[in-house]
Amino acid sequence: MRRRIGAVGTLIAIAAIVPLADTAHAQDLDCINFTYQEDAQAEYNRDPSDPHGLDEDQGRDDGIACEVLPRRGTAVSTVRPATPAAPTLGVRGGLGGAADSGFSGWETAAGIAFVAGGAVAVGYVVKRRRT
Repeated sequence: MRRRIGAVGTLIAIAAIVPLADTAHAQDLDCINFTYQEDAQAEYNRDPSDPHGLDEDQGRDDGIACEVLPRRGTAVSTVRPATPAAPTLGVRGGLGGAADSGFSGWETAAGIAFVAGGAVAVGYVVKRRRT
């Protein structure tokens, strides 16, 4: 009986830990992660394929990352959008927002598995104490 309990506990622990291994991948950077445009530009220059979406303005990519950020040595950014009323890509451009918050499928599945395992363990303990 104790081996079975140990095996179930081990399986629950593995089920709760394995989905978290996905978070060890490279960090997704957004414009909000940088204070100055030059820092974002340096990151963009490391990989011009722009996996982080730092070149967020509309239209063709111009190779300038996070144009909305201030530049070093200036109080206000000297880069102005082509048309003042033109919106940026918002969340897709790396500026954050409601679509960025939320859990991925793996995190949701891990949470459900963890809660279900906890409920089973509590139910077993309650049943065991009553008998």
